[in-house]
Amino acid sequence: MHVAVDAHGMPLRTLVTEATVADCTMAPELLKDFAPEAVIADKGYDSQAIVDLVECSGAEAVIPPRKNRKKLRNYDTFLYKLRHLVENAIGHMKEWRGVATRYAKRADSFLAIVHIRCMLMWLRIS
Repeated sequence: MHVAVDAHGMPLRTLVTEATVADCTMAPELLKDFAPEAVIADKGYDSQAIVDLVECSGAEAVIPPRKNRKKLRNYDTFLYKLRHLVENAIGHMKEWRGVATRYAKRADSFLAIVHIRCMLMWLRIS
């Protein structure tokens, strides 16, 4: 599950993929139609294509470099601390047992459950 959140940690977009899909391949779809000031992501999203995509949109890429990168880049470590908002949003979603254990067999059924949970988060209903 891939999640894009706003500055308050509320989910804006969720994508469901197979477990074998790399995180970095989902970044363009997650960022589509958004105009953020900064994109905060973990090392799984560190690729030059994603950094270029973010910077071309006028945003700052706050993505720590992987250790095997030949040329390490700098990133805002203070701003990166806000990444906990994404982890908190995923944690709130996984409070529902159906999301945490993925009982749904089909991806579209699972995505529907995730969307319902996101709606309840926006409505502030546990």
